[in-house]
Amino acid sequence: MFLFLARRLFQAAMVMLTVALIAFALFQYVGDPVANMVGQDTSVADREKLKQDLGLNDPIIVQFGHFVQNASKGEFGQSYRLRKPVKELIAERFPATLELSIISAILALLVGIPMGVYTALHPKSWVSQGFMTLSLIGISLPTFLIGIFLILFFGVILQWLPTFGRGEVVDLGWWTTGFLSKSGWQSLIMPAITLAIFQMTLIVRLIRAEMLEVLRSDYIKFARARGLHERSISFSHALKNTLVPVITIIGLQIGSLIAFAIITESVFQWPGMGLLFIQAIEEVDIPIMSAYLLLIALVFVIINLLVDILYYSIDPRLRMN
Repeated sequence: MFLFLARRLFQAAMVMLTVALIAFALFQYVGDPVANMVGQDTSVADREKLKQDLGLNDPIIVQFGHFVQNASKGEFGQSYRLRKPVKELIAERFPATLELSIISAILALLVGIPMGVYTALHPKSWVSQGFMTLSLIGISLPTFLIGIFLILFFGVILQWLPTFGRGEVVDLGWWTTGFLSKSGWQSLIMPAITLAIFQMTLIVRLIRAEMLEVLRSDYIKFARARGLHERSISFSHALKNTLVPVITIIGLQIGSLIAFAIITESVFQWPGMGLLFIQAIEEVDIPIMSAYLLLIALVFVIINLLVDILYYSIDPRLRMN
């Protein structure tokens, strides 16, 4: 177990260093940091002094070392556009993105796993055919189009739900949440459904395919020959073994909810990191772009590490290597 964790931690460190190098390259090849921080009337001497203060005259390897050191402390400099520390901007926006992603992941799992199991156990029923048709539609439609349809129907025509924003939030000092207000939950419903639909349809098809394969295996036939109850075979044997390979995919999909919430946040003007990143791209705000890139990479690395540990705990074959 120790060697397994050591290998995974080493791989995670290498991934983060690679992403840090890419993020650092943004400062070198996309725009001029000094030109973005000062006005047109700034003298050449003041520009040179600022470059010296920022360490831009140091060798590239030294600059990269300083960048990695600062990034490990959560320091990414100041936003060119908003003139605020990037660390503060991320702290303001991260709760909104995380809450949206958590609710979307829970919704996708609670709906997707039962639907996948049902379609595998009853593949020829009309209900299963309906589920598969819905999953095909959900995986085919673009996320922004689903969001627009929900806004048009529930927000404009029926006027049941707000069409943009996060609603009323409660400031807990270290966290801002919409879970403690009615308008916060109302504002969360449509973005969460929009973000969850693609993940849910993917889970349905994945569970169905894996479970159908498991149900055709020899040990399931032996279990039936022994006279075990069909429900015990389906859930204690088939579903348990189905979830082993699915855990990795689901774990990475949860990470992608955070990484790719950009479109959903843009459609609903959800004040999260995705919307901040889109605005940073429009204004070429490099500190925010590099910080977002590193943060998303860190989220994927952590989730992948947790999935590997869980996979290692569930599958005894890995412990033999």
